[in-house]
Amino acid sequence: MDQGFFLLFATVSVITALTVVLARNPVHSALALMACFLQISAIFVLLGAPLLAVIQIFVYVGAIMVLFLFVIMMIDVREAVLERFLPGGNLPALVLVVLLGVEMIVLVLTSARFSVTEPVARRGGDEIKQLSTTLFADYLLPFETASVILLAALVGAIVLARKESG
Repeated sequence: MDQGFFLLFATVSVITALTVVLARNPVHSALALMACFLQISAIFVLLGAPLLAVIQIFVYVGAIMVLFLFVIMMIDVREAVLERFLPGGNLPALVLVVLLGVEMIVLVLTSARFSVTEPVARRGGDEIKQLSTTLFADYLLPFETASVILLAALVGAIVLARKESG
């Protein structure tokens, strides 16, 4: 059952990562990146690392995506979409991607690190429990302050990027 969920999350993660690269609209690319981060967070949950999953969501989906959207709003999206970043054909890039994919598959299949083994027995989760208690009890105000600052930056980006009518 866990392997099925892992394959599902991994497949969706690869698809959304490809969408990040292939999407023509930067906003669609940013949303696909957010979906990819969420899939990676779900994989962390399956691997028995809920703290990493929560950190993935807070840091990447929360903070980094707000900054990406801030940058997307600051640039003129209509002009940026029309520009090509790689002049000429995309054949060399496609060949490089295929070669890297084949290399990755060969390395995974020949490596002994990726063999199916039983997971190592977990040690006590006292360190994680103590860290999470400290993080959300003693440092709750800095977290909330950072979220308010990021929200203010997002509103500021919307105000600055808005075109004046008239």
